[in-house]
Amino acid sequence: MTLQDTQNSAGLSPDANWWRQAAVYQIYPRSFADANGDGLGDLPGITSKVPYLKELGIDAVWLSPFYPSALADGGYDVDNYRDVDPRLGTLEDFDRMAAALHAAGIRVIVDIVPNHSSDRHEWFKAALAAPKGSAERERYIFRDGLGQDGELPPADWESLFGGPGWTAVGDGQCYLHLFAKEQPDFNWSNEEVRADFRKTLRFWSDRGVDGFRVDVAHALTKDIPLTELPDKAQLDAHPWDGTHPIWDRDEVHEVYAEWREVFNEYEPPRIAVAEAWTNADRRPAYARATGLGQAFNFDLLQADFDAEAFKKIISFNLAQASAAGSSTTWVYSNHDVVRHATRYGLEATGDPDAAKTWLLQGADPARVDVELGLRRARAATLLELALPGSAYLYQGEELGLPEVTGIPDEQRQDPAFFRNKAVEVGRDGCRVPLPWETSGSSFGFGSGEAHLPQPKDFGRYAVAAQSGVEGSTLELYREALKLRRELQSDESLSWLATESGTLGFSRPNGWVSFTNFTAQAQQLPAGEVLLASGPLDAAGQLPAATTVWLRQR
Repeated sequence: MTLQDTQNSAGLSPDANWWRQAAVYQIYPRSFADANGDGLGDLPGITSKVPYLKELGIDAVWLSPFYPSALADGGYDVDNYRDVDPRLGTLEDFDRMAAALHAAGIRVIVDIVPNHSSDRHEWFKAALAAPKGSAERERYIFRDGLGQDGELPPADWESLFGGPGWTAVGDGQCYLHLFAKEQPDFNWSNEEVRADFRKTLRFWSDRGVDGFRVDVAHALTKDIPLTELPDKAQLDAHPWDGTHPIWDRDEVHEVYAEWREVFNEYEPPRIAVAEAWTNADRRPAYARATGLGQAFNFDLLQADFDAEAFKKIISFNLAQASAAGSSTTWVYSNHDVVRHATRYGLEATGDPDAAKTWLLQGADPARVDVELGLRRARAATLLELALPGSAYLYQGEELGLPEVTGIPDEQRQDPAFFRNKAVEVGRDGCRVPLPWETSGSSFGFGSGEAHLPQPKDFGRYAVAAQSGVEGSTLELYREALKLRRELQSDESLSWLATESGTLGFSRPNGWVSFTNFTAQAQQLPAGEVLLASGPLDAAGQLPAATTVWLRQR
């Protein structure tokens, strides 16, 4: 029996539209569960937690990179796209994990990183060993350097992690890396690159993978002249209109049309979701049925806890999704931003980059109202799960985990911290390994110390501390995800007339979601209470920062 046959016989729905309103749980493998006690999460660790994931009630998992990597960027520097990092397991471990997830009715989405490889990839090592103008160098973006011996970058471009965006190789040429120097950018004008990624898509699809999350989906195709490159100021001033030399070029959709042909070779077709940080009006192109099919909107992730802002964002993205023929996505947290239980405990800024601003400023726990942050996070999540579209959840948010602060400099791992140490604290605080037990050297993550330090009080957030406890954040997620499956039907939504600072909408079958964004109790709407994000007032009032689900007949 092939892996594809195993998937088809595992009880998964053959519905090709399963993804449109799915609850997808992001797993950062190195921080989820450690089966062999080496301090690093692994694939057997994920397999051991399949019963937990099934009880949680999710429809799919999305795995952040698990490929061989030097971890220059948390696994997003890939040595080999068709293998497993030996510290995390083997291909056979992957197959066992996928089979266990499928048997539990959970689909598998994997991260694919097409903008760049690692500098340890066999192609890049061959490029360094080959001369200027060789076929090996054409797979990447090499340009002649400036200066007497070409030792200077061809332009003053900066890496997104800080420092120069070009690195000299010692023979008069430099290579482009939008991220760390260990992450050289591919040349997507090269057909060999395109063909190899189609091979990778088939490799994982043949192993039963149901879909792909596409990293930096808006940066693949580039237009970089051989000489006289634009400077940084010119790049920064260039509009993102499909003609920018680096970002969101129209030609990128030719790549994804080719990928769509691969996805449609399978039954049901494989799905994909684009991580495309671009102008909002250009997102639908990534979500078209002829392309990737879905694109992240990070708008709620960037918004303050505010009724008017939420309504505007929700209305806009539902309209965008409709125009693309797709469904939208809702996200509050992931591996790149401050956890929303902490973010909502900060003073409102009105800054759409607030999710990342705190990373730049550094972590000051005194600025966070922990209780308020968690209460708002629970309310926002219940609202999110009532919306039409896909909900992308980040591991640990179901435990109400806060951003971990105070990680010693010598124990940090994020390259952004080391390259921008004076201003940026980095993303390690949202990547700290999960607490499964209330005690132990790593709170049940593994048998030894975790690869990132966990706070001493982490045990109070542990799965063991919350499982079966009425009112806990874990039980709220479990009940909400269970009800969500029962209540969902079509993707329509109707806004309700509400008082200022509150937000209500109805879905088919009389399902109503109502959120109080204010600091005062508000009148609870009529109807049968199905679930609330926090205790309700005995006098029929909805407390501050609380969401309730109702059934109205």
